[in-house]
Amino acid sequence: MNQTIKELMERKSVRVYEERRIEPEKKKIILQAALQAPTAGNMTLYSIIDVTDQKLKDKLSETCDNQPFLAKAPLVLVFAADCQRWYDLFCSHEEEVRRPGMGDLLLAVDDTLIAAQNAVTAAQSMGIGSCYIGDIMENYEIHKELLGLPRYAVPAAMVVFGYPTRQQKERNKPKRLNPEAVVFENSYRRLSPVEFEEELNKSQGREENFSAWVKAFCKRKWNSDFSVEMSRSVKAMTEAWEKED
Repeated sequence: MNQTIKELMERKSVRVYEERRIEPEKKKIILQAALQAPTAGNMTLYSIIDVTDQKLKDKLSETCDNQPFLAKAPLVLVFAADCQRWYDLFCSHEEEVRRPGMGDLLLAVDDTLIAAQNAVTAAQSMGIGSCYIGDIMENYEIHKELLGLPRYAVPAAMVVFGYPTRQQKERNKPKRLNPEAVVFENSYRRLSPVEFEEELNKSQGREENFSAWVKAFCKRKWNSDFSVEMSRSVKAMTEAWEKED
């Protein structure tokens, strides 16, 4: 396997970093790599906010589900799905311009996440770890104000970067699902709960106390307060886009 594939296979979320800054030239490469990502219609439907203010990092570590390690990350990038600048440009040249809709939002989110993954992959190739923070989609009103986001730009992802500690390098990467549970030919195949349980057992070895694990996982992730808040925030985002002027 070549080096690119090896790095993709080995990459894992890193939440503890060495007390070491990311060199300016490497930070520049990470950002340049993000901007080289595929983008719908070459529109670059995203903006990247480089969070350098420590007070803002501290605040985000609280509003993003109280995760102190965020404040210690040497590099914090917020990726915002952004239709604002194109909408403003169109309105300045064209008399009738439709307002951005949900299709535009989803397309912008696609653009945004592809760019974020490019940044993550570039960082990995230079020995810099990263962790996606989906919690940036929570507390929409707070993050909108903190980051100065206009109406048609919304936070889609936050990624924190830093050089991993030895412990982070050596810990095992969580096992992923096998292709049989995810990749289907020509049409979707809905797995029964029994089939999915079998696949989880095969790929992740969860045979022991499986029901207890599912219940705990559901409580910790699916039914959690942060998941409820994320759904509320996304609803608030979409309502803001659809609201009549």
